[in-house]
Amino acid sequence: TGTIQVYLPLLTFAVLFGLSMDYEVFLLGRIKEEWELSGDNRIAVARGLQRTGAVITAAAAIMVTVFSAFTFARLTEVKELGFSLAAAVLIDATLIRLILVPAAMQLLGHWNWWFPRWLERIMPQIDLAEGEAGSLESRSRGGPEGTPESRRRDGKPTSRRAGKTKVGSLESEESRGTVSH
Repeated sequence: TGTIQVYLPLLTFAVLFGLSMDYEVFLLGRIKEEWELSGDNRIAVARGLQRTGAVITAAAAIMVTVFSAFTFARLTEVKELGFSLAAAVLIDATLIRLILVPAAMQLLGHWNWWFPRWLERIMPQIDLAEGEAGSLESRSRGGPEGTPESRRRDGKPTSRRAGKTKVGSLESEESRGTVSH
């Protein structure tokens, strides 16, 4: 009857924050992979968006459908929550993740990839890129210079950091002798 429950905006924000971070990590993870392969920001953003856009759109469509179903509930609070989440996911997935983030990354160019050297030295070196089992092992040990696994498509080294660790790579853990059978 013209009122909004006090907890609904906070609950909507909390759920939306979790969903939007999922979309963002997925999108930016793919863009970073492409940047490490090509070294070209324009290509990385275009390929990253090309390869994740359909998945983000489909996931958002599913969530909008589910949240829209809440509007058929009897409780006003559930209707309000469903409507606010459906609208927020629709706006976030289309306007923010598929339009504004790639546009901002195109405008920022190489500044997207700037990282303070002092912080780079103390941060864990983790690589989330996909790859074949053989290349995972050699890249996780830093791969000798000149090997195909240690170079991008343009022939430059894959990273300034040597000894990257592949997340979830059983083979790189086995090669270091840290996995027990």
